[in-house]
Amino acid sequence: MPALDREEFIEQAYFFRAFRERLADGVPSQEILDRVGEELLSTTKLPMAVGFLATESKVSGLMAPAMRHLGHYFTEFQAHVVSQAEADLSRFPMEQALLILEREVEYKAKGTSLPGLFIFQFESLSRNRLGYTRGLAAMAEDPLYDEDWRDYIRTLQARLGDVDFADLIFVRSSYFVNERRKLNPDFSPKYPPLFGEKEGKIARANRGRDPLYLFSALQRQLGYPEVPRPRRPDGLEDRLIQLEQRIAQLESRLKSVESDGNQAIDVGQVMVNPEDTAGVPTGWAAKRLGS
Repeated sequence: MPALDREEFIEQAYFFRAFRERLADGVPSQEILDRVGEELLSTTKLPMAVGFLATESKVSGLMAPAMRHLGHYFTEFQAHVVSQAEADLSRFPMEQALLILEREVEYKAKGTSLPGLFIFQFESLSRNRLGYTRGLAAMAEDPLYDEDWRDYIRTLQARLGDVDFADLIFVRSSYFVNERRKLNPDFSPKYPPLFGEKEGKIARANRGRDPLYLFSALQRQLGYPEVPRPRRPDGLEDRLIQLEQRIAQLESRLKSVESDGNQAIDVGQVMVNPEDTAGVPTGWAAKRLGS
């Protein structure tokens, strides 16, 4: 898959933002896909891609499989993020997925730093629990990465958990190489550095600490894009929702009681008089004699 032009990234950012905002307003996703294509720049490939998403999602109700069919346009990482939001029993909201994709393509449109892109994608997996095995494999398919970056991302699948993440950045930085050459001028790294001097310093300062501190420091110091934080549950909001549900239940019960009260039952219509049941039933003897 070749890398897209800047105008494609700009239109993708608009698409993901418009999709997210209208979804939050309660507009059905199918209706959004049917209409938003008319707003996109016609000189890009995105209107055709969105039209395909709209058609395919009518059949399956899912957008991620259609994005994978368009692997020449949407990246595997984008499809992976959307698929995690569409998974059964997923607690990862679609609005969060679209916001991640929006910020990612905005960063690409401004001119991507590969270390910055890597950190953004990796932090997105980490913060939102999107799965490292499939997530890293999806990251490696991004066309902006060269072969050295792909090899590095694939090695993380085996080394995460055994090696501190800060060390995984530090040993692949120019800062690490320069420090080693101070002790041994003939030092030659086994693998080419992927991170710069500043990334290496920040990584070394965060060794043994929570990786989230490392991500935050890189964002502050180097202007890396900030990953959207998962929305924290609001206790007050939850209680209000529960209260609204209880009020709705009470209203339903009151309507049921009022309906029953309006339908008065005439007991006389079903009451049997005692004289109607006393003695031999009328005509019974005649029937017996006739038989």
